[in-house]
Amino acid sequence: MTDVPHGELVRVVRDHAGRLAASLVHLIGDFTAAEDLVQDAVEAALRHWPTDGIPDRPDAWLYTVARRRGLDLLRRDAVHRSKLALVAWPTQPDPADQLRLIFTCCHPALPRTAQVALTLRVVCGLTTGQIAKAFLVPESTVGQRITRAKRKIAEAGIPYRVPAADELGDRLAEVLAVVYLLFNEAYLPSTAVPAQDRDLADDADFLAATLHNLMPTEPEVTGLLALIRLHRARTAARFDKQGGIIQLPDQDRTLWNQQAIADAGMLIANAAARRRPGPYQLQAAIVACHAEAVRWEDTDWAQILVLYDMLLHLAPSPVTRLHRAVANRYVTGPAAALDDVDTLADALGGYHLFHATRAELLRDLNRLDEAHAADEKALAMTANPAEQSLLRQRLSWA
Repeated sequence: MTDVPHGELVRVVRDHAGRLAASLVHLIGDFTAAEDLVQDAVEAALRHWPTDGIPDRPDAWLYTVARRRGLDLLRRDAVHRSKLALVAWPTQPDPADQLRLIFTCCHPALPRTAQVALTLRVVCGLTTGQIAKAFLVPESTVGQRITRAKRKIAEAGIPYRVPAADELGDRLAEVLAVVYLLFNEAYLPSTAVPAQDRDLADDADFLAATLHNLMPTEPEVTGLLALIRLHRARTAARFDKQGGIIQLPDQDRTLWNQQAIADAGMLIANAAARRRPGPYQLQAAIVACHAEAVRWEDTDWAQILVLYDMLLHLAPSPVTRLHRAVANRYVTGPAAALDDVDTLADALGGYHLFHATRAELLRDLNRLDEAHAADEKALAMTANPAEQSLLRQRLSWA
């Protein structure tokens, strides 16, 4: 018997489950049947591998379990049984199959919550219970989302294919939005626990890297991968031993992964060379300005402000305007930045970071009572324990 580290187990399952699912969907022509077979194999792996050890050929192990289970379940279904009988090992996974699977899971006809659940289950190999734990929702809720999504795929005849060139823009944007949403939730969850979710961050990174490998000429795919890698490069310095947030000016930059930062910089350069700028590339460039500064005082705020202006031109949003105001604080001062923030009151009045940002600017201007009130509003609006701890610490200073 052996104890396999959880992280290694998840990595191996993730690496192989999506490829097996894509191959089975392509070969037997039934999304639901293929997905169920892969999940049976994944659940078997999660039961046996922690103590038995990861087999020398995990792909063959998963395939054998899926095929055996399929032949048993489909004993009375001559069509599926005949197709499954033709699936001989070794399979030859076609990268295009996995890309088709990702686009099928993230079809815009499906609700965003269903897209996330289905992508995590089919492409990343997570069980329903793992997905429920990641988002702190009942397992039954996740199961219903997945069931409804699969039914929608079948009833609406959602094609198992990469979209045509004239469809790719919207469909790719939907896929990237799902991956971005996953990473945002992992980076600083909106729910009560944990302060950060590294397993979910691994899943987002995996999906972005898979898309990049399959679509290396799409600059926004490259930009999203760079953005995720840049944020993850600073993970070791983001929280103290008690799980409290360490803000960017106070982080120990020697803990940042400089090789990962350099590699992400190359991704950004490769994307920029294609001369098709997009929101993910610009967000990655902004984070790179922070990551490449040796000290907080070396941050190129003027360049960051220019990048935010470009981002607002391509993808205007109140949250981006809020982030631009933070940058403007270091270019033209807190008074001008506060004026920018206050114009967002109607759009962002229910967003905790709007009030937290106002509090910082008010504190800079020595308007301490107003800053205290803004921090109290922010505290009431966030469920993340690390953010709550930071806000309570600020309030204790008053």
